[in-house]
Amino acid sequence: MCGIAGAFDLIGRREFSTARLRAMCQAIAHRGPDDEHIHVERGVALGARRLSIVDLAGGRQPLCNETGDVWVAYNGELFEYPELFEQLKQRGHRFTTRCDTELWVHLYEDHGSEIFQHTKGQYAVSLWDARERKLTLARDRVGIMPLFYAQVDGWLIWSSEVKGILASGMIDPEPDLKNLDHFFTCIFSSSQTRSFFAGIHCLPPGAALTAHNGQTEIKRYWRLEYPDAGQEYRNPNIDGLTDEFEQLLRQAVRRRLRGDVPVVSYLSGGIDSTVVTTLAAQESKALPKAYTIGLLDTGKNEQFEAENTCRVLGIPFSVLEMNKRMMADGFPELVRAAEAPLIDTTCACMIRLAKEVRSDGFKVTLSGEGADEAVGGYEWGNLATANPVRRGAKNLLARLMAPRIRYRSADGSQVTIPFRGIAGARTPQQSFYEFLAYRGRSLFSDATQQSLWGHSPLAELNPLPDRFAQWTPLSQSTFLDYSVFLHGHLLSTKGDRTAMNASIEARPPFLDEDVVAFCAKLAPEYKVQGKIRKWLLRRVAARWLPAEITQRPKRGFRASFSELFLGADHPDWVDQLLSQESLAKSGLFDAQRLSRCRAKHASAAKLGFNRPAIDMALTAVISTQLWYHTFCGGGLADLPVWELPSAAAVKEDSAALKPARV
Repeated sequence: MCGIAGAFDLIGRREFSTARLRAMCQAIAHRGPDDEHIHVERGVALGARRLSIVDLAGGRQPLCNETGDVWVAYNGELFEYPELFEQLKQRGHRFTTRCDTELWVHLYEDHGSEIFQHTKGQYAVSLWDARERKLTLARDRVGIMPLFYAQVDGWLIWSSEVKGILASGMIDPEPDLKNLDHFFTCIFSSSQTRSFFAGIHCLPPGAALTAHNGQTEIKRYWRLEYPDAGQEYRNPNIDGLTDEFEQLLRQAVRRRLRGDVPVVSYLSGGIDSTVVTTLAAQESKALPKAYTIGLLDTGKNEQFEAENTCRVLGIPFSVLEMNKRMMADGFPELVRAAEAPLIDTTCACMIRLAKEVRSDGFKVTLSGEGADEAVGGYEWGNLATANPVRRGAKNLLARLMAPRIRYRSADGSQVTIPFRGIAGARTPQQSFYEFLAYRGRSLFSDATQQSLWGHSPLAELNPLPDRFAQWTPLSQSTFLDYSVFLHGHLLSTKGDRTAMNASIEARPPFLDEDVVAFCAKLAPEYKVQGKIRKWLLRRVAARWLPAEITQRPKRGFRASFSELFLGADHPDWVDQLLSQESLAKSGLFDAQRLSRCRAKHASAAKLGFNRPAIDMALTAVISTQLWYHTFCGGGLADLPVWELPSAAAVKEDSAALKPARV
């Protein structure tokens, strides 16, 4: 795991400033504290910060092939690296390291632009072909590793995080209002191509960007597909089907235990991380430790269930206890790490947990992300698999009750925009999005509403696969879970960014390519049966674990939302962010509308009940104001802001790094 940054001249062969490149690398130093190295030639610059996991001494990057005409800098892991080394050696390739990074240049020599059909793992990669003068940027299939880019002054610049691009000093941080609209519609960024910064884009999962002869092009080399309804995979031998799934999961975990450093595991009370931890304990023979979170005065505390699992498995565990005030106090650091506003307050726990793992001397942890998407773990899976009459009645009721969004147009009049289906289908999530969007968007200022006139976040989910309407409702719903919730939140603001803030690599076995493909083709009844979700996964778990663990209902790792920020013991900076002066500075929200919303929230709280849409909308406003303060100039609260790395800091950091032995 590392962080990468770089630049490519789209209009000539100008030389990119070495100092500028080092500043970009310094901005993402937390992703790779072990080493920094750069390669600069006329027209292109590659930089990398390294977190050494495989071939600790010899894996410095960027590196090149024998002739020096193919270069690579990459972030991530190719988990099949032992097998790939052997295959390439048999084809005559010579290696100077044991690190999986070097595989890229030789795979590119053999396969060129088709290279991504031969790579499995989690990665964001930059490849420079000096002979063709062609640059390629790419991300793994489901988007575990992030990669951002921008075009400015004839340069294509990129980085693992937005901070790296901002550190170039070539682009000023301003909000992307359309992605903010995504956030207030789906409670996270549902766009696969936008960041929260205007002009800075996110490379989609399973996509490659090529820059050649002054032109850039983005192509998908992979996209998640499901069989048409009735064409799914069915195996009447249930034990045999369970065997297939177990073998794939075991292989995925075994691959992710590879490396030259020990691997630990995140563990909650849920079945997903429990299965991962169990398989890791079996495959490693001595899993060093499992880490869990205990919520003291907010949300559902799964500490007891996680501790019980560790006792059954006989592995050591560590518990990080968190309360509301600790989570609120950690939120500014969280937003700075995530580079985005957030509603999920438990991310503040994850950022602290990663620090604890790192302080214990570990660099790699396994996680359970991707299981709900693979085997039907979310609440709307029950509705998606319900009989057509019940599902139709629910959809009709939701459409009749769905609020209409009122936008203020450029001439000052209010216009009502109804919601519509997605690609001819209506998934269960859409009703949830609609109610959230109605409340959250109503708090926008007139200027924000005018800027968003005609914009539809759900319409931006297109183009969806051609056969989307032919899939079962569960497959349609699950596709959106992968594309929106997983990519826009679990793998980014709750996954990569919280882990890498503490220089920790998180590896999710449920997102192994073979596991994803197997689960995508499965018939719905193997995922959801009546009220039982993740049916097949529970069958696998029942082979080693007692029923008290395998039959636990899904609870979800959730904590209070606005209660953290508006309760009696809230931080002073919350009031500062919501002051009329601060709201006027950002210009994103209307102070009067926000005041009325807060009054409704307070009235509901006095009566002892919660209004979730208002609760989440207020949290979204607070975190957006905090994000704006952190990255867009400050002045909204007595809190630190993110600043460009100084020349002195870059020089000092570079001098402190010990060159890797090559």
